[in-house]
Amino acid sequence: MTSIAAPRRHGRTPLGDLARPSRAAAVLMSADTVAAIGFAGGLAGAVSHAGDGAVGGAAWWLMLALAAAVARAGIAWAVSGSAATAGRGTVAAARARIVRAAFGAGPGARATSVALVGTAVDDVDALDGYAARFLPARRAAAIGPMVVLAAIAFASPVSAAILLATLIPFVVAMALAGGAAADRSRRQFVALARLSSLFADRVRALPVVLAFRAEEREAARIGTASQDLAARTMAVLRVAFLSSGALEFFAALSVALVAVYCGFALLGLLPVAVPERLTLGRAFFALALAPEFYAPMRRLAAAYHERQAAETAAARLRPLLDRPVPPAPLVVRHPPRLVFDRVTIRYPDADRAAVADFRLMVMPGETVALVGASGSGKSSLLRALLGLAPVTGGTISVGDVPLSHDAGVMAAWAGQDPLLLPGTIAEAIAIADPQAPRERIAAAAAAAGLGPALAGRPGGLDAPLDARGGGLSGGERRRIGIARALLKDAPLLLLDEPTAHLDADAEDEMIRTIAAACAGRTALIATHSPRLAAIADRVLRL
Repeated sequence: MTSIAAPRRHGRTPLGDLARPSRAAAVLMSADTVAAIGFAGGLAGAVSHAGDGAVGGAAWWLMLALAAAVARAGIAWAVSGSAATAGRGTVAAARARIVRAAFGAGPGARATSVALVGTAVDDVDALDGYAARFLPARRAAAIGPMVVLAAIAFASPVSAAILLATLIPFVVAMALAGGAAADRSRRQFVALARLSSLFADRVRALPVVLAFRAEEREAARIGTASQDLAARTMAVLRVAFLSSGALEFFAALSVALVAVYCGFALLGLLPVAVPERLTLGRAFFALALAPEFYAPMRRLAAAYHERQAAETAAARLRPLLDRPVPPAPLVVRHPPRLVFDRVTIRYPDADRAAVADFRLMVMPGETVALVGASGSGKSSLLRALLGLAPVTGGTISVGDVPLSHDAGVMAAWAGQDPLLLPGTIAEAIAIADPQAPRERIAAAAAAAGLGPALAGRPGGLDAPLDARGGGLSGGERRRIGIARALLKDAPLLLLDEPTAHLDADAEDEMIRTIAAACAGRTALIATHSPRLAAIADRVLRL
């Protein structure tokens, strides 16, 4: 229940390489038009022969009508299945591209996790209806009415002329209404995306909202966004009802005019002479088939809003899809030499560089501790090796291979705040090596000092974790990060404040674990701890 308008031609359509139309569905819809002609012909033949008293002949025509009706039912079922398959394929392919682009986003990417989730779920879902319903309906609407018109013209050229005459003002009305519908539908979709992102962001930040007693203020903001969406939705519905009313008016008008013409022609009461002589069979055929003239356009109108939603979604997807995919991380097989040559790291919108003109050479198998005040750039240097910090000047070489500014190296890594996903402790550790056997995971957990934490939790390694690491202390979370670094068989080890916030005994135990982990690897350790720095072959103060 919406309007039809010709697509705008402003260069290449953004949907061209996202949606995969079902050619089978379009062909089947056209076949349905042919079956409709057969159904109308069967009814017309039966009526014509029944008037002649030829019961046997009427039976054959009724069998044709019945066969056409059964064929139309089968075609409708096949169209539904083919279109659904095309829609699912389009969504799956687009979502895979979005996820790959999101995971491959460089360090300068500004999209938040909430925005990425909205893009990968809500925006991509809008492509389903476009591929499954709109594209097949558009192709069928370009063929179906002309096929029906030709069939009616064979029986009654005047009836065909009447249908064609009603089509011209209908197209004009739909074009005018379609322009308004396109603009309103686009605004409505943007408002929906804004509300979805706002709600998801506030749910994620709910503890902060509650802590600052901002519930009423944030609820009011969400309410305002909801009211804006409701107003835009009503604007879309108003235009949709108007265009739907125009479609039904011209469809009913065309059938009524054909019925009046056929009736008066059969009775010989036409006020003017016409260049044809109608029989009952021809008149009944034209009248029975007339409603099918607008049927393909009805299907297109019902699916038109799918096009508007998909175009708006594609405009939001395109910046992410058009972003160059960074090269794959460099894989090293032996402890590498690291060379930082006049490296500068500056984050987007930062007032100054986090690291400027930095130089360092780390020999293969050497352990270097980076020591300095908070904000001196220790973590940024480690993140630059992983491709997670924007290198805006200079070069980083691993072995004899310079890293591109948006790529990193495969390394064993433990950060200050290890990411935890819902699952078990074993699964949290196995992120570093999903193929690792259970024995290696248990050994890494024990070496990282997680034994007491596992002993105190029901299930041990199989104890469940939520996304916030419920029940784990900050030290235990860091130990999971260290366990990941121990599990990953990589000749480069990067550790960012691995002993922060540990008491003296726990720190001593962790230092012994780290010293063992550094053996046979090239290691960079960012730390404030003099005791941890003491195990390094070299200490560099920033």
